[in-house]
This record gives sequence, structure tokens and C-alpha cells, in this order.
Amino acid sequence: MLVSCTAAFLSELATLIPGVLRDAEPRDLEEPRGRWTGQAAAVACPRTTDEVSQIVRACAKAGVAIVPLGGGTGLVGGQILAEGPVPLLISLERMTALRGAYPSENVLVVEAGMILQQVQDEAQKLNRLFPLSLASQGSARIGGNLGTNAGGLNVLRYGNTRDLVLGVEAVLPDGSIFNGLKRLRKDNTGYDLRHLLIGSEGTLGIITAVSLRLFPIPAAQITALVSVPSPTAALDLLALAEGRLSGMVSAFELIHRQGYDFLRETMPEISLPLDPLPEWSVMVELGLPREIEPEEAMAALYGEAEEAGLVTDGVISTSEAQRQGLWAIRESIPLANRKIGAVSSHDISLPLSEIAGFIPRATQALGQIDQFRVNCFGHLGDGNLHFNVFPMPGKSRKDHDHQRDAVKTCVHDIVHDLGGSVSAEHGIGRLKVTDLEKYGDPAKLMAMRAIKAALDPKGIMNPGAMLRA
Repeated sequence: MLVSCTAAFLSELATLIPGVLRDAEPRDLEEPRGRWTGQAAAVACPRTTDEVSQIVRACAKAGVAIVPLGGGTGLVGGQILAEGPVPLLISLERMTALRGAYPSENVLVVEAGMILQQVQDEAQKLNRLFPLSLASQGSARIGGNLGTNAGGLNVLRYGNTRDLVLGVEAVLPDGSIFNGLKRLRKDNTGYDLRHLLIGSEGTLGIITAVSLRLFPIPAAQITALVSVPSPTAALDLLALAEGRLSGMVSAFELIHRQGYDFLRETMPEISLPLDPLPEWSVMVELGLPREIEPEEAMAALYGEAEEAGLVTDGVISTSEAQRQGLWAIRESIPLANRKIGAVSSHDISLPLSEIAGFIPRATQALGQIDQFRVNCFGHLGDGNLHFNVFPMPGKSRKDHDHQRDAVKTCVHDIVHDLGGSVSAEHGIGRLKVTDLEKYGDPAKLMAMRAIKAALDPKGIMNPGAMLRA
């Protein structure tokens, strides 16, 4: 049975590890969309893996819950415990060291508190690429990225976070240290605890360090924003691009007209180069070897697509500044969404062949609940859509609070019916525990609960996240 983290416990911890505690600040207890506020007795900020081990061992002995805190950018409440016994937060903000760089192996070994942008910068120093790219990369920590198996913009070419990890070091719920920080591509020595910990959202342990895969930096990058007649045409364009330039399509992002309208409404400083604004458009990025001239490659792709009726207008970047300007559009859409205020946001994935049918089906079904604006955008190349529902002009999301569950259920039921996932890249956290119970495979849920009980029998690790406490 869990107990609240008391002043007496904190005093003992401070004696055991001097200087490890700080007070919880408002930013530690809030999630980005303002839907929850958490609680915590204090924040433990260890400097070493051994200190993490000592803290976890003390919490396990006392029955005190632990909530791991990364950059606080998660959108499903995995870092927020709002009720129940007061927990101790553990932040790895002091564990940001570069433990090793191996350019000949294309490997970087870093501590889990390092900010994602800093990981990218360290790779850049080696003339290498770490391809995980998120809008929150300036504040998200790499340990949190592993904990949620983050996706982002480059999954099409490089995979999710778990595909970029060779080994992990972690502290398990009893305080023991898993020394799995290997740099091997092949290691078939039993169960792969690395992949068990990645995506576990801090419920099975705390990742303290990681061996990451690096890649050669493409000799050239070029981006285009093109108008397409429909999502079906966008998918045909994806197939054409991958057929012409196999392995060189780095990103393929679908954007709906509603996203542009929100940018005009809330962020008019963002330049929108397509005129008139299309109902549907696609952002395509190519990463090319030295032998291929980028503008010629993109122009040839556009020409073939235009001839096939797949594109009707477009802008191709001719400089790095123009390329960054195009990406500023895509990366600003979530910020504009936040300013409008969604009734319900949905991070979903679908088989590619089901996407074109899902969009009108879900939109029509929502119309039976009320009138809404839908902003559908996302990583079309890997089937991940952000299908977000907003109030009509003149209303706010508070006007639809009573309909929020109905909206979510409407969308998720259709996703499940089409063989999709109701959590593509943001995890389960506490927001989607009921969804996992409703849509998850029963055998999988049974196995997950058994694993949780075996590794964390006292239930101290992030209770209530992913699995109901």
C-alpha cells in the first residue's frame, strides 16, 4: 500500500544524499494543455545512477510513489499525479553528461537528462545526425523520449525512438541497476529488457543513460509544400516519391486548410506561400546523397506528380532559409491549435489505405454530436494523424466540456474499427488508461499487468500511468 511522501521521509533522504532535494515548482506540476495539476512533496534531482538507485530503494522500502519527470512536455498526463498519496518526483535534470562518442560506430552515449536538442548538437559535432525531431526538442529530455517511445517528423525514414536505441541503463523498482548500456546491433541473449523499458512511461523503472544510433548527415536537404486534390492523392504522391527516391524521403506531412486558417487567426506573422490556400497540402522533405542534385530531384518529382494529377500547385525551397520557413508553418500548427483550444485532440494511427476513408467518416460522425471545426494534420508517411476537434467561431472549448468524452469516443471507435491505434506517438499516460482498457487486446493487457506486478510488486513506479493503479 502506498503512503504519502512525508517530511520525515524527506529528512531521511536528505541525510542519505545531501543536496539531492528541491521544492516542486509550478512548472513541475502542470501539463502543457492545462488540463491537470499534479502534486508532489518535493523533487529529487540525483547526480548519478547510484543516487537514483538509493532514492528508488528508499522509496520502495517506505512505500512512497515515484513520478519520473522529464521535460514536462508530455500530452497524456504521464508526468502528473493529481490525486492519491503524495509522490516524490524524480528529475534527471542534473544527469546531462555525454558519456561517450563513437563516430566510427555511429553511436552516442548520453545520460537520460540531456535535452533532445543537445543530443542533436552532440551528434552534429561528430558530423552525424540523430534524427529524432520534435516540436518540443528544446525542452524534452531524451529519457522522456525513450519513456514514451516518441515519434516525430522523421519516423518515415528513421523509425520511432526505440529504433534509434542500442542499449539502456536503468534503475528498476527495487533499486537494482540494469547495466544494459551496450553498443551492439545484435545481442540475442534472452529477453530484450531495452525494448520493455522503452515506451513503459516510467512504470517499470527509470532510464538513466542510453546508447543512441547516429546516421550520416544527408549531403543535401530540400523541402516542398505542395497542394494536393485529396488525401488519396497525397498517398499516391507518397508512393510515387518513395518509388522514385527510395530511402530518401525524410518527411511527408499532411496539412488541412483548417491549420492554415488557425495560423492566420492566431499567428499572422507566419508566412503562407500558397495562394489560394488549398484544402489539402503536403510537406515533403528529401535527404539526398551528393550524387543527386536536390532541386532537380524535387522538380522532377513535382513534374511527374503534376502530370498524374496528384499536385496542383507548390513551392520548392531554394535555400536553407526558405526550407526553414516552410517547416515553420508545420511546426507552428500545434501552437496555433493550443491558442484556439481543442475540444478533444486525437493522436491516432491507421493503415495507410484506410486514411482517406477515415477522414470524411469521422468528420460526418462528429456532425451528429454538434458543429465543430476539425484540424486534421500529421505524419502521413507513417499513418499518424492528429485529428483534433475545435469549437466553432464564437465558442470556446468550455462550451463543449460536456461533449468531450462523446467526441473522443466517436473518433476512437472509428479508429479501432479500421484497425488503427488510439495512441500513435504520445503514449497512454493517465489520459488514455480507459482507452487502453477498452481497445487493448485482452491477452496483451494481461501480460502487461503481470510484468508490472513482477517488476514493481509495491506499485511505486508512476502509479496510475498506463495501467490503472
